[in-house]
Amino acid sequence: MTTKSDFDVLLIAGDIDKLVHEPARLMLLSILYTIDSADFVFLQKQMGLTRGNFSTHMSKLEEAHYINVKKEFVDRKPMTVLSITDEGRAALEKYRGQMKKILAALG
Repeated sequence: MTTKSDFDVLLIAGDIDKLVHEPARLMLLSILYTIDSADFVFLQKQMGLTRGNFSTHMSKLEEAHYINVKKEFVDRKPMTVLSITDEGRAALEKYRGQMKKILAALG
């Protein structure tokens, strides 16, 4: 039998931001949440993703305005620097709160 509490958990689970919930994007947002910004190569290596795979996840988060992507030159070499936006911080904090509620309801 489904209780009101169970139903509330189902509503929370249904409202989870799928963009944040994907493991690679969750990891990327979590890293940027703690260090504010980092370059593409560092993040890609930390996460163990291919350049193409990392780039795809980066683009999706940028399109959602969860991260900023800035291209610059350092010692004449191109560098891509990623940073988390206020929207990205808010999305990750909301996700964390939702997951806490779901896990608490599971006992």
